[in-house]
Amino acid sequence: MTGRQTLHSSVVDLPGVGSKLETTLNRLGIYKIQDLLFHLPFRYLDQTRLTPIGALQAGREYLIEGTVELCQIQFGRRRQLVCRISDGTGAILVRLFHFSRVQQDALTRGTFIRCWGAPRPNKGLMEMIHPEYRILPREQLGLTESTLTPVYPTTDGLAQTRLRKFTGLALDLLGDRSEDPLDLLPRELLDDHELPDLPSALWYVHRPPPQAEVSLLLNGIHPAQRRLAFEELLAHQLSLKSLRNRFLHVRAPTIASDRTNLACFVQDLPFRLTAAQCRVLEEILRDLRRPTPMLRLVQGDVGSGKTVLAAIAALMACISGYQAAYMAPTELLAEQHYANICRLLDSSAIPVIYLSGSLTRKLRNAALERMRDSTPAVIIGTHALFQEDVAFGRLGLVIIDEQHRFGVAQRLALFEKGVAENRCPHQLIMTATPIPRTLMMTAFADLDLSIIDEMPPGRSPVRTVALSNERRNEVIERIAAICGQGQQAYWVCTLIEGSENLQAQAAEETREFLTGMLPSHRVGLIHGRMQAREKDKIMHAYTAGKLDVLVATTVIEVGVDVPTASLMVIENAERLGLSQLHQLRGRVGRGVQESHCVLLYQPPLSETARCRLEIMRATNDGFEIANKDMELRGPGEILGLRQTGLPAMRVANLERDFELLPRVQTAADYLIAEYPEATNALINRWLPQRQIYSSV
Repeated sequence: MTGRQTLHSSVVDLPGVGSKLETTLNRLGIYKIQDLLFHLPFRYLDQTRLTPIGALQAGREYLIEGTVELCQIQFGRRRQLVCRISDGTGAILVRLFHFSRVQQDALTRGTFIRCWGAPRPNKGLMEMIHPEYRILPREQLGLTESTLTPVYPTTDGLAQTRLRKFTGLALDLLGDRSEDPLDLLPRELLDDHELPDLPSALWYVHRPPPQAEVSLLLNGIHPAQRRLAFEELLAHQLSLKSLRNRFLHVRAPTIASDRTNLACFVQDLPFRLTAAQCRVLEEILRDLRRPTPMLRLVQGDVGSGKTVLAAIAALMACISGYQAAYMAPTELLAEQHYANICRLLDSSAIPVIYLSGSLTRKLRNAALERMRDSTPAVIIGTHALFQEDVAFGRLGLVIIDEQHRFGVAQRLALFEKGVAENRCPHQLIMTATPIPRTLMMTAFADLDLSIIDEMPPGRSPVRTVALSNERRNEVIERIAAICGQGQQAYWVCTLIEGSENLQAQAAEETREFLTGMLPSHRVGLIHGRMQAREKDKIMHAYTAGKLDVLVATTVIEVGVDVPTASLMVIENAERLGLSQLHQLRGRVGRGVQESHCVLLYQPPLSETARCRLEIMRATNDGFEIANKDMELRGPGEILGLRQTGLPAMRVANLERDFELLPRVQTAADYLIAEYPEATNALINRWLPQRQIYSSV
């Protein structure tokens, strides 16, 4: 390697890397030479010691070397190249099913060869199937590796040997470990948290010594790996804090709190706001009055009254001359919000516009035309709100419901539609998914947090029971009884597969079964494969009391509000996580009558499933359920990280490294205060494409 390369050079500067191989490396997220150092092995081979062929045993991997005694092609069901290798202590067959003429010509009698693989017995002789091997010159016989051999995640067109070679070249550039500029964390921070320096950690994970504790490495908990995980989590935390700081320099519309209209609105409500709702409302109104953008997350359990607070915020925005956009994750939920907001704002004369992908061209064009006008309005819709041809006349407030169901880029697309002349809209984000506070501070450190920790009066807790599927007929009798009293029931069908087609099929079969079992009652069906118009028709019929039982998939998990529904039956409940079970249970208990949730399960139950069902029986507290859910499933599942759009972690793992988070938060505050120049460098190292999060 020449002296012109640095760790910040492009990988194309490495010898042997052309444009084609550069593209291959880019697929692995490797753009700079430095990126090779953070592309970590997922396992290791112990090629530091040779094992005599005569001492091999099945079930383990070994490094052997010997002389090729015989090599020939055998024909059968599959053509294969078979070589007999001997080292004086015994012989072994090496069997290759995929081979070239070059390999065949190289493996001639008398060739010295070294192999790594797992032997197995075959007709009295050991054999290795497709071992990793290389031809040896005589002078290298007996010379083994001085460190464990890394095995990296790779892709088509990139062999392990080349990846190891490139990583070795990157390691060579680390230079003097004690003074290497690669380490961006100050010594006092490393000492406080008992972390090794970065070059030492990188050398260790890429080239562990023979005596390394491989079990720690394989589980990702070796101190060297913890050092890297700590820094990556720190970079994410710094990115969110930096993002929040940037908003202090951006202006937002000043939305006044019109106390007269607010008092009239609250007085006309058919219910009184709880103390928790009033507290959170004041926090929202205070933010809206400021000239900098509100970034607030409102977290409240199912039925705690978040929608009315969103309606008030939208009302204040419109009175101040701005538009408010309200985005929901599904059409069913968007339609429900549209109906609720129309009802709540009925006396205000403020127009409410609905936009979704299922509208006819004529209705869609009419909605788009009204949105382009700067006239104050509340616009409610799904992801259709951020499509390219959508424009807002004067967007002052963005409200996002169940934000973890949208990708960051999607939220940003809606947000940027309101950016104009260094002014951006306020953001109000709402979720009924209870998230433990420590996890909230980590994943959403750029947001202010409000919690509605009080339920409206008159809401009695839903009583929950877990019953074996064998008692299904008893449940159906209970449905007949409550429907005979003018109440309604849900029956939710779930499958372990994530296929909407399979869930829809299961729901259709259940509807047919219940129709036969309940001939005196009206049974409806709703699932995600239906057209929006059809779903809307079914939901209106159910809300109006024209259906007694609604068979559904988990499409009704959030938002559906039917006060006369008092029984929720969840089939195969053992297959769902606690948070989803809690969301589904929240669809009942919205009226004055006592409500029940039946968790039907298929025995035998696993210990985890049994624990879940017991927790559901024991409590209705969403935050307690969230904490238990995190213990059982891990924080990544609680957040639904695959849906958040948050960047994937390269080294850190939220489930495994969760206990690092409080220390990371402390370290982030320290770095910002004492070493601000290090923050951007850390963010650039771990989040090179962070620009897509610059406004969300």
